Amino acid sequence: MIHDGRKRKLPFDPAEAVAHLRARDPKLAGLIDRAGPFTLRLDHSASPFESLLESILYQQLHGKAAAAIHARVRAHFGGDPTPQLLLDAPDEVLRAAGVSTNKIKAFRDLAARTLDGTVPSHAAILKMPDADIVERLTQVRGIGSWTVEMLLIFRLGRPDVLPVTDYGVRKGYALTFQRVPKSRPLASNDLPKPDVIFRRGQRWAPYRSVASWYLWRACDLARKNEPAGRSSR
Repeated sequence: MIHDGRKRKLPFDPAEAVAHLRARDPKLAGLIDRAGPFTLRLDHSASPFESLLESILYQQLHGKAAAAIHARVRAHFGGDPTPQLLLDAPDEVLRAAGVSTNKIKAFRDLAARTLDGTVPSHAAILKMPDADIVERLTQVRGIGSWTVEMLLIFRLGRPDVLPVTDYGVRKGYALTFQRVPKSRPLASNDLPKPDVIFRRGQRWAPYRSVASWYLWRACDLARKNEPAGRSSR
């Protein structure tokens, strides 16, 4: 992720959100009690172009490897590249930094769609509804709904996003709402289907992002409570 030491306030009241979730779902209220206060803080928001460039780069890579490649890309350009600089850069330069051929194609599509206005500016995206943002950004090669949902939650602070295909959300849901034997790790068939999460999640609206954050915390709690020598993976 891009960090510059600054944080932005959430565009909604977290206390109101947590109170709403407690009132609407007693089982989720139990998870909230175990996990503690809602502490999500937004990173200083990069432009959609910079955020998506980083997301493409990190896809299917270990965090340290992706960070090293990202650092080499930024070193070549003297910081985050502009769309035009990225389009003008030879493939060889990006390959030398460790960017794969498929990701170079995605980079170029992202840059072109930023220049033609498909990818909105930061000022414009702040005024757009969630559904419009998803529709626009998923036109970019290599960008799917999950990537946009993460941007909506962690960059823009949108309160009502429920990434039902996310592994952590599905695992957290299973740990919180399903009877899963504690004697064994979760198996793939223990995980709920996305439509199951969506249906229960309707009661969490308009704060499904906050509920998602707590489902991720359920995974953290499960890891902390594992017996020594055992892994949930």
